[in-house]
Amino acid sequence: MTTMPLSRAMAAENAAARPAPPAPSRFVRTRQQLFASPGAGVVTVVAALALAAILWPAIRWALLDAVWYAPEGAAACAQPGAGACWAVIAEKYAVILFGNYPYDEQWRGMLIVGVWIFWALLSALRFVPVRIRLAGWALIFVGSILLMGGGVFGLTPVGTDKWGGLPLTFLIFGGTVAGGLPLAVALALGRRSRLPILAALCTGIIEFTRGVPLLVVLFFAALILPLFLPPELNVNKLVRAEIGMIVFFAAYAAEAIRGGLQSLPNGQDEAAKALGLSYVLRLRKVILPQAIAAALPSLFNDIVRAFKNTTFFSILGLFDVLGATKIALQDPEWIRYTTEGYLFIFALYFVFGSGLSLYGRALERAHLTRLRKAGK
Repeated sequence: MTTMPLSRAMAAENAAARPAPPAPSRFVRTRQQLFASPGAGVVTVVAALALAAILWPAIRWALLDAVWYAPEGAAACAQPGAGACWAVIAEKYAVILFGNYPYDEQWRGMLIVGVWIFWALLSALRFVPVRIRLAGWALIFVGSILLMGGGVFGLTPVGTDKWGGLPLTFLIFGGTVAGGLPLAVALALGRRSRLPILAALCTGIIEFTRGVPLLVVLFFAALILPLFLPPELNVNKLVRAEIGMIVFFAAYAAEAIRGGLQSLPNGQDEAAKALGLSYVLRLRKVILPQAIAAALPSLFNDIVRAFKNTTFFSILGLFDVLGATKIALQDPEWIRYTTEGYLFIFALYFVFGSGLSLYGRALERAHLTRLRKAGK
């Protein structure tokens, strides 16, 4: 039997006891990637210079030389060397955010926007249970409709033709998601049904709705559908357009949910059957939670798109925040500064869209964490 020399044994022992080197920081890893080779270093430097050449004039125009407040009117923005005229937002914010809603009643819109943002942040941080979050959203949605419409609790009645701006955008989006998700689940389950007539009907609804533009769906719901209905069944144009929006959203979300359903192994349903669960309980407790969790990336893509699709309502004379901005910028004194107005709307949609996207990714991470804990 051979023995290892003492020096080699001590070296092996020291090597085994030596701790692993610390992992490089993110800054070091990024620097190594950007300057991995001489060619990569040249490309990095050239790109940085080009980016600086573009960003510096943009920063000067948007921030350093910008006019933020102009009490004397648009003349302040026309001074030599003036940059962006953000004063147009301060001047026209009431129209941009609330559209044609009566000025004396715009406090209702401010309250609605504040409550929606507050509850959205509270829901994203998940400080409250899911059922309370959903109940809160239901109460907020109904309360927002009552506040906008008035006629109750001593509030002045305001017709839906005067609704507009950011509160209308929130109401359209909230109604689309709240009404579209249950319909999407029903269409996805119906398309996978073993009943040929039900499967064909759901497939036809999904494919027909996905095969036409959203504008066609909205025009049909708001303008053409009343021609085929008796007067007693005719409803408000906003409600008809909202129904069209719900169906359009549900058709796309149904395919995302159907993909989640198809990703589940058959053993999940079979195990639930072996436990004696009914079909409804299997859907509620086993199938749908896993299917929707698997469909979250595609589903949130449709949800973000639904928020942006609210801009199409301005075609029907229902002015969301983008349509209200178009009205506000028609003032001859401020019409030169439409770029700043639309950049403000771009930033607004970017913030809300990014927030929805971040919330979707947080739900995905929470689902993956639960799966890892269940695997352990």
